[in-house]
Amino acid sequence: MSTRTEARSLPGQAASPHAARLGPNRGVRLLPHLSLLALAGAACWAVVDLRINLATLIDGFHNAVSFAGRMLPLDFPPAADLLRLSGETLSMALCATLLSLLLSIPVSLLAARNLTPNRYLSGAARSLIVLARAVPDVIMAIAAVRIFGLGATAGIIAMGLHSVGMVGKLYADALEETHDAPRRALRSAGSSFPQELASAVLPQVLPSFIATALHRLDVNLRSSVLLGFVGVGGLGYEIAQSFQRLDYRRGMALAAVVLLLCLLMELLSGTIRRALLRTPHPRNSRKPGPPRGVTAGTAPNAAPNTATGAGEGTAAAAAIAKTANSPDHTPARPATTPPWTPARLRRWVYGTVTAAVLIAAVRGADLSPHQLLNGLGQLPTVLGQYLPPTAPGGMAGLLDALWVTVKTALAGTLLGMVLALPVGLLAAQNVSPWPRLSPAFRTLTVAIRGIPEIVLAIVLVVITGLGPVAGALALAVGSLGFLGKLTADSLEELHPGPSRALAATGASRRQVFFAADFPRVLPALLGHVLYQLDVNIRSAALLGVVGAGGIGFELLNAARVLEYGLVTTTVLLLLTTTLLLEAFSTWTRRTFT
Repeated sequence: MSTRTEARSLPGQAASPHAARLGPNRGVRLLPHLSLLALAGAACWAVVDLRINLATLIDGFHNAVSFAGRMLPLDFPPAADLLRLSGETLSMALCATLLSLLLSIPVSLLAARNLTPNRYLSGAARSLIVLARAVPDVIMAIAAVRIFGLGATAGIIAMGLHSVGMVGKLYADALEETHDAPRRALRSAGSSFPQELASAVLPQVLPSFIATALHRLDVNLRSSVLLGFVGVGGLGYEIAQSFQRLDYRRGMALAAVVLLLCLLMELLSGTIRRALLRTPHPRNSRKPGPPRGVTAGTAPNAAPNTATGAGEGTAAAAAIAKTANSPDHTPARPATTPPWTPARLRRWVYGTVTAAVLIAAVRGADLSPHQLLNGLGQLPTVLGQYLPPTAPGGMAGLLDALWVTVKTALAGTLLGMVLALPVGLLAAQNVSPWPRLSPAFRTLTVAIRGIPEIVLAIVLVVITGLGPVAGALALAVGSLGFLGKLTADSLEELHPGPSRALAATGASRRQVFFAADFPRVLPALLGHVLYQLDVNIRSAALLGVVGAGGIGFELLNAARVLEYGLVTTTVLLLLTTTLLLEAFSTWTRRTFT
């Protein structure tokens, strides 16, 4: 019986199973469904209004053939220059990710409502996270270049600050989903708040923290290409220079190098994640195991053992509580230090290698303390140039450009979702009709995610012409990579119990999927799509830099003619749009979950 049903039942009476549908708030409960239908209708209208159809693609076929002739054969730079540029790009992405982690951990602790007793402080931290996510990294890069000059320093600061919007949000969500039982046990034994965090909270969130950091590293590696168009160094800057000279052979060759780096980073991060988070599972056991993520013998309200180490923290907390509550306070001799098993040794080796790589990246990025101090001294002067917000040509033109950006994001998200659902279904081993094809479709999503959207937009602008059509198609391809992976991950994370029970009754694979798997994964899919729409709105604005239209084109022109007040107005419009979408996404997720 659900909590909402119990709340409407009178004492001593059983609640009707239809009470949730017959209450006075029926209209309120239908509002989220109607809102999602309206959003889907707007996305379909955007596809039609932008004239994204088969005829448009056929018309651009001849341009695609001509572009392929100008692009091939690829012209790679000398090996020494290629290694130098690749090392600079990797160092910049690693340092930016490290900076975002250092900033996101304290911010997420303040934003987590279960760890911050002051709700106003939590709201302020959440607002800071939304602000960091709403301001595009290219805008931060433009300001950082003016403050710190050309080079990797500006890119590291821009990507690091912008990454707090994603990393901080996901970290705060992971902290809020932790179980309170281990913390209460440690608190009853007299532990301090830092001890609670280290022994009860960190083991639960460590898998999510590591996965988020690795995912953000992949995002920053691709973002460095876009930042090259505003003066940040590395491969992105050389790609921008090549395309400005119409040297497509060199530009696409460097883009292929970025794709290779993204693929290698994806494989390496997956290996590191599996090594650090591997949980041993009993083999050759006929006894039914505990629910997924819960260690056998753990109390129902104990923290889930999502990785090796989580159960250790929970067991230690339970042992301490048992000792504190015993009459003679006799120590229960908990095994607080786990043995050095091969799995633990492997995790420590990978952790040590990761730390060594980060140290090498910091040194390879050639960060200058003198440059940082001089830039911070100029910070008030540069920020003052962006105030007050202005709109010399009026707000009507900016609002029209913003609407074009929103339509581009809606169309790109819808097309990407339609393509990602079958790809994600085939990539998930537990639901795919052909499980042997799962690795191939997993590789497909990895390859698609490795292609920078800015490069896709440039190619599609050449093929389809200037305008939002190229931007929408680029976003659709990018959304296919991300939503396909997230869909497959969500399906594979489902507990197999309900599916096996339904299959045991003789249901077909299709019936099992639509009756047991799809309803359980739908809330996660809705969250993924709404998050991708949020990302695509900012990406659509940035793709205007290369001719995809929308408010990004106005933003680039304002920065070029030094209209910094107009840049601020444009950023505020994007921030307002992002906040509205964030509020809608949060409201929808709470309703469906």
